Order: sequence, then structure tokens, then C-alpha cells
Amino acid sequence: MSDTLLSIKGLTKAYPGVVANEDVSFDIGRGEVHALLGENGAGKSTLVKTIYGLVKPDRGSMTLNGETYDPAEPKVARRLGVAMVFQHFSLFDALNVAENIALGMENPPKQRDLAKRIRDVSETYGLPLDPWRTVGDLSAGERQRVEIIRCLLQDPKLLIMDEPTSVLTPQEVKILFETLRKLSSEGTAILYISHKLEEIRTLCENATILRLGKVVGGCDPRETSAREMAEMMVGGTLHVPEREPSEGGEVLLSVAGLSAPSPRAFGTSLKDISFEVRRGEVLGIGGVAGNGQDELLAALSGEMRSGAGMVTLDGKDISRLGPNPRRALGLLAAPEERMGHAAAPEMSLTENAVLTATVREDLTSNGFLRWGKAKSFAASVIDKFDVRTPGPENPAMSLSGGNLQKFVIGREILQRPEVLVVNQPTWGVDASAAAAIRQALLDLAAGGAALIVISQDLDELMEISDRFAALNEGRLSEPRPAGGLTVEQIGLMLGGAHDMEVAHVDA
Repeated sequence: MSDTLLSIKGLTKAYPGVVANEDVSFDIGRGEVHALLGENGAGKSTLVKTIYGLVKPDRGSMTLNGETYDPAEPKVARRLGVAMVFQHFSLFDALNVAENIALGMENPPKQRDLAKRIRDVSETYGLPLDPWRTVGDLSAGERQRVEIIRCLLQDPKLLIMDEPTSVLTPQEVKILFETLRKLSSEGTAILYISHKLEEIRTLCENATILRLGKVVGGCDPRETSAREMAEMMVGGTLHVPEREPSEGGEVLLSVAGLSAPSPRAFGTSLKDISFEVRRGEVLGIGGVAGNGQDELLAALSGEMRSGAGMVTLDGKDISRLGPNPRRALGLLAAPEERMGHAAAPEMSLTENAVLTATVREDLTSNGFLRWGKAKSFAASVIDKFDVRTPGPENPAMSLSGGNLQKFVIGREILQRPEVLVVNQPTWGVDASAAAAIRQALLDLAAGGAALIVISQDLDELMEISDRFAALNEGRLSEPRPAGGLTVEQIGLMLGGAHDMEVAHVDA
């Protein structure tokens, strides 16, 4: 029997205005951990959706285990041994773990029998999980375990993983990698998509690199630097963000004693949050997913009204103002959930520009929208932030996740905010785009704006922040200078340690 598990030959898929995949060919061996790399819009999502049966190619062929492989839908792919863990979890918060897993099975066993299988598999692969726990009470890492165990119960020959560590702590990443190595040793092949190139170097033995829908090369990540892989992806030199540490000017945003109940059943309420951000300063806020990040952005943007506390912008109390009045005064925000929150999927990019930029870009006249000006503004975002799309008339849902992220961040930055609050600014974007977004944020701060950057990427926060604070169960630690903070100190802050405990590590 050949060592090749999946062979892809000449796959091509075109959509109106764009060729997503063009003559793509490569092989994945049994038990191989194979990386699929490329910029946002390079064609990775279309390719894995084709492998999983969600997309029908225009041309080309695949073989799996030496047999012709042409899945008409995902359940056919699963039956033939192909499983996929998506970047966005498809779980119901109100159901327990076993109920969620049963929903993904064609012929689920009785709940008691399924619960035993879940426990057995979770223990075998070092992913402890209680089948009776409600999903809404789980951390992001535990939710991912549900998705992985759902796949493992299918006994897959090929496991596709799309950005699997984007919401995980370093400790959870270590556990995940141990699980994937065990699967690989047992003969399961893994197709791994990630923009975190150091993770690729740690885990993967081969990589296929896509650029503009075509295979442009391959490498052994273990023998290739992260910078070299990034430059293969972009076809040029990777620019590293440059920054000058800021002492900060006058206080632009002041938050004192902010408390607010979460509007979501499984959300995290904010508890007595206080901090200040000065002109020209970047305040980085870290935390494991689900510790109040969404609620903090909503409270600062005005989407969620606080129960107690005061928010002051440039000396003016804005605690009772909604999002539009805050925007008019210069406080802008870009939430984590880009599709459905930051952007309306079926609306064009021009219409999505109108959603947040009407006031600051003067997009109305006598109660009527100025469509020409709105289209010009959307086009400028597309141009300046290298958003890969045929034009501003295209709907948001037609963009790859990373390109939509660039549009959302660019839309806010080009409105020249006094204060910008962003949650996960480079979530799901490639190395080149992440560097460009971080540089744009630093340039905004250098121009005198105050920035609050909420992120689960600690490397990102240490790269761009002047001060760092951690969110834990809705409480914010005292901000500390980012320069010189150690991994141990950050770990303590993320875990909710008090300042004296962190200070003890300093000594």
C-alpha cells in the first residue's frame, strides 16, 4: 500500500471575479502533519472545503487511499474518513457536551453509551472532558475539545484543523500538540492551517504554500525559519512593525469603577474596572477567551450600558451615551466577531462602511445617504489596507475572514479616532497582514490617538503595547509597563493574581 493517503491533482475552482484555486496539486502521507500556508485570500479555505465536500471543484481530481475521492457533501467525507475542526465552533451553548456531539452523528447511540465513549476517547488522547457539562459553561479551550472529540469518534484517517490555536492559552496549545502527535503516531494524517508560523515549525513536517490560489512551493518547516515561510507566502520581504515607546500625553479616556452585567446567558459580567489611557499610548489587555473581553468592548463603545461607574472621554462624561454619540466624539471600536457584529454579511462593503462611518465621514446630506462618497470611502479602505476583493460593491460574506478583518480595522482607523478600542485586531490574518495592521495601529497612536488593544495573542500585545493589563473573570488587573514583563508575570496576571503576587516574581 502506498504511503500517500490523499493525492490532489490540478484542483481548480473559480467564483465570479476571482479564481480561488488554480491547478492545485500536492500529496499528504499517512500519519503526516502537513501545513497549508498562504496569505488571506490565497485559497486555503476553498481548498479544505473541497476536501471536506463543501465545495465542488470546476476541474481536477482527488484520490483517498488509492480510490477516487469526490465527496458530494460532508457526511460522505466523514464516512470515508475525513474530519474537520473549523475555526468557528458550531456548538449550542444551552446543550451539554454529549448532546452537542450527538447532533453531529448520523446514528448517535444512547446518551449514556455516548457519554462513556466521550470519556474513553478524551482520556486516551489527554483531552479531559465531562460529557454532562453545559457547553455555555466551558472555556474556549474546552469547547475546542468538544469539536476534536466529535471528530475522533469518527476514527478519521485525515483530520483538517483550521486555525486551531487562535483562542487557546499556551498551556492548552501544548496539550493540543501532544494530542495531534499521538494521532499522527497512530497513522492519522493532519492537514494544519495556521498563521502562527512558529507553531508550524514546532508541529509540522511538511508545508504546501499557496499564493493567489496557486501552489508556489513547499518546505520542511523544521528547517525553515518563520520569516522565510512568511516571505514565501507573500512573495517579497516581510516588514516588521516599528514603534517608539510612548510616555503618553494627557489622559484621553478614563474609566472608574465600571461594573456591568453581561447581556448574554453565558457571558462574563464586568466588575469594578478602572484604568486610564493617554494620548499616544497603547494599552494592551490580555486574557483567556471568555473572561469579559466582548463585554468590555461593548461597555466602552456604548453598546452595553454599565450598571455602575463612569467613562470619561477627554474630560467629558460619556457614561450614558450610546455608540453613535460616542463615535461622534471620537471613541470608535472594532469588535472581535467580524461577521454579523462588525459587518453585515449580505451587505456590500460600501454599505458596511456606511454602518459605522456615517457621522465621522459626513456620508449623509439632508437625510439622504451620499452613496458616491460612501463608495469612495470604502474604496480607500480597500486600497490602503490591501483588502483582496473585486470592489466595494461586493458583499462582506464574499471576503475571506482575514480580508474582512483588514476591512473592518481599516474602516475604523481611516475615521481618525481620538480613542480606538479593538478586540483581536489580527485574528485569523496572515503574517504580512498582521504586521500591516499592527503598524497601522502604532501609526495611529504616534499621531496622538489613544488605543486599547484587547487580544489573546500575547506576542502581539508585547510587540505593540506601552502598558499591559489582564482580564480575569470580568476583573482587570492594574496596568503595568509592558517592557520587561516576563512570561511568569503575565501568566500570574492572566490567572487573576493580585499585584503583590506579581511583584513577588519581580523580586
